[in-house]
Amino acid sequence: MVQSDTSFIRYPGHMKSIDLKVLTLNIHKGFSAGQRRFTLENIRNCLRDSKASVVFLQEVVGEHQLFARKIPGWPQGNQLEFLADSVWSHHAYGKNAIYQHGHHGNAILSEVPFKSWHNLDVSLMTVSQRGILHGVTANNLHLLCVHFGLFEKERRLQARKLIEYVVGNIPADAPMIIAGDFNDWRKTLHNRLVRELRLHDAHQKLNNKVANTFPSFRPILPMDRIYLRGFQVRSCSIMNSPEWRRISDHCAVMASLSLRAQHPSIAGS
Repeated sequence: MVQSDTSFIRYPGHMKSIDLKVLTLNIHKGFSAGQRRFTLENIRNCLRDSKASVVFLQEVVGEHQLFARKIPGWPQGNQLEFLADSVWSHHAYGKNAIYQHGHHGNAILSEVPFKSWHNLDVSLMTVSQRGILHGVTANNLHLLCVHFGLFEKERRLQARKLIEYVVGNIPADAPMIIAGDFNDWRKTLHNRLVRELRLHDAHQKLNNKVANTFPSFRPILPMDRIYLRGFQVRSCSIMNSPEWRRISDHCAVMASLSLRAQHPSIAGS
């Protein structure tokens, strides 16, 4: 994965219509809830079966020398390449947490090549290293993979950094998806993000409420979101079948989207 120039290209009014399936999941470093089982191969199978065009992942291990020696089934390469395999040939990784034996962070898998990608460090304390991974695809979609902290004050400051970054670096008419683990179970950030970035939540758009995704065995907290700008939502669901519940402590969220381009602005926002 080569980080290319991060200058962002404005959305062209002549872009053709796009239909895509988007999925977000915190993979919990490849372990099930409570770290009882190493589930990375099952995660890969579930992601393949989803047939998603774009996958937003959090807590992806880029390197862990200790686990590589001790965990049966640990991939020879990194987790990102193992999950992408031959299905998503284009992927980006943002290193967030660095420790003695390796590192982990956010990742985006895409069927469409990336023009550029950039990782924004939004860590506010050494015990909670977080980031926002921003990729721009060849068809000029802006994809941001988010993992916010566990403390409310921390999340408020990280949301401010996200808003400032988007306003300062992404054209106001550009189609955009912001997805990931927001840890915003009290929904204190939700209205602010929707209002200041002109977003809508994919699950709320169709179901009148954000998705409850944590813990996976009994999802009662709304942690994981897919926020959109410029897209129409055809469907959105929480992936809570037994196969999906067993692979992580979070449920995945998947949405089918349509982008209808009209000159000079975007339809469906």
